[in-house]
Amino acid sequence: METTENPTPIPDSATTGTDTPRFTAAELDEAFGRFQRTVAEIAVSRDWDRFAEMFTPDAEYIEHALGTMHGREEIRAWIWRTMSSFPGSHMTGFPSLWHVVDAPTARVICEVDNPMRDPGDQSHITATNITILTYAGDGLWSREEDVYNPMEFGRAAMRWCEKARESGSIDEPATAWMETTGAMFASRRPAR
Repeated sequence: METTENPTPIPDSATTGTDTPRFTAAELDEAFGRFQRTVAEIAVSRDWDRFAEMFTPDAEYIEHALGTMHGREEIRAWIWRTMSSFPGSHMTGFPSLWHVVDAPTARVICEVDNPMRDPGDQSHITATNITILTYAGDGLWSREEDVYNPMEFGRAAMRWCEKARESGSIDEPATAWMETTGAMFASRRPAR
């Protein structure tokens, strides 16, 4: 059986110019641990500047539903806008459920959980995404790509709104989202 190889290009920053990876798997694992601890602190403090500061000045952030941000300052503006409005403003954390490191490409690939706060009935509502991070060294990342199903995230946010409305805890930003963007994610119940 004949196969065609289609290798993923290795970023220039990932290698030393030889076949030796620039970072070991242990170094990548340690850097990712620091990244996760910082993100956990940010989820509590809501200081999104700290998130942007974990990227190189020329970093690229690929967000499939919302576009590509070029550079730390575009990442900073985008993360503040995204996490200060519903549904991002109602997410309580971003823990990795699992991760793997790929030393030859200086990448860490993980599944990120995005739980939302209690809508008032003790429900646990969440959606996950796959994140691919490229490490640049010195605690900084040169690239992040988030891969997910926007419909899954939209349906999760709409479930949260419906439960919050039923329990009487829905706030104005969630109500506004529910009545506009959220309408496309509303449950389709058969007419009786």
